[in-house]
Amino acid sequence: MILDNPFPPDPRVENEAVTLIQQGHEVFLYCLDYSQDQAAVEEVNGIQVRRFWVPTYLKSVSALAYTIPYYHNYLHKSIREFLEKEQIDVIHVHDMQIARAVFRVNEKLKKPLVLDLHENRPEIMKFYTHVQSGLGQLTIYPSIWKKREFQFIRAATKTVVVTEEAKAYYVAQTGRSPQDFIVVPNTVRKAFYQTPFIDAKIVKRYRPYFTLLYLGDTGERRGLKTVVEAMQYILPEIPEIRFVCVGKSKSDPQLKAYIRSMGVEEQVEMAGWQDFRLFQSYIEASSICVSPLHRNLHHDTTFANKVFQYLSLRKPVIVSNCPSQENLIHQYDCGLVFQERDAADFAEQVLKLYKDAPLRKRLGENGRRMVEQHMNWDISSTQLNALYRDFAQKIG
Repeated sequence: MILDNPFPPDPRVENEAVTLIQQGHEVFLYCLDYSQDQAAVEEVNGIQVRRFWVPTYLKSVSALAYTIPYYHNYLHKSIREFLEKEQIDVIHVHDMQIARAVFRVNEKLKKPLVLDLHENRPEIMKFYTHVQSGLGQLTIYPSIWKKREFQFIRAATKTVVVTEEAKAYYVAQTGRSPQDFIVVPNTVRKAFYQTPFIDAKIVKRYRPYFTLLYLGDTGERRGLKTVVEAMQYILPEIPEIRFVCVGKSKSDPQLKAYIRSMGVEEQVEMAGWQDFRLFQSYIEASSICVSPLHRNLHHDTTFANKVFQYLSLRKPVIVSNCPSQENLIHQYDCGLVFQERDAADFAEQVLKLYKDAPLRKRLGENGRRMVEQHMNWDISSTQLNALYRDFAQKIG
């Protein structure tokens, strides 16, 4: 596996690697080290990690990965040496930022190459602050990233995506067969909901309130302003309402200013980023969990991992009408859907659940059942396991 970031943490990379190891494969992970404070060679949960030190400026240069070739030229030699030294049989590259160098190295090695697209990077980067800046607009071109993405998909042995919607999109855009893709959603491991760690202090803190919870990145495109705006409709009906955001982003100052302008500082809590081990406690303390994403080509074709975390702990959810999450909610009857950016519609769904405790319980139970029977990691990784069994049989 090839990763363009430090490791750990990366839940998707770790989940995939550990799953393949459990199936009898040996997994070596090439990753970057900007700090030089981690071992160059280490075993992490059975993963043979090989860290390659790179200067910190390379992280900034990575934004120009498809503007100038410096980033890929810098990494090319270490990737080639890693693949040759460890005698790798199959190359699995995570996301497309580092993909150009990997495909270039493989022109000579001619190994099976799996491209794992964690997200639609060309689409989502349009919303990055540094891309929207004046200098970014002059130097970073999502259109070129998209062209390269399609090129890599056509060249890959197989491409891994996170939803059926993403698969349909890439099939239509690249002309590759549906059989050239496998779908591996970012679902939760059974341990997350079977043996959750619950901090009683957190649960007690929110007991007096009817709490809405959001976990994750708090950037503009996540739709949190819609929830804040909806408070004006909710407060008269639910004086004890609280909206808790566990996460952060560079746009937090703007979000906090908006909260102040709406006069709901007491009702909206920006809790900042918390240790992952506390996520279950915040979910347990909540009444409803939300994923109010704005619609765009990326959000329309991906799952927010938080949705599976919410549902696994029997919480009803309210999500915006991005097709991937809307389809999930309707298929398994585990939440309510509102029109993205429509604060009044969001408030209507909150009030519906507030006034109907049996509905909240039924939706929550349906969500837990869905995770147990259809959307936990053991089930989600089925296609990944089948792919590598096929590779192993062909390699012998």
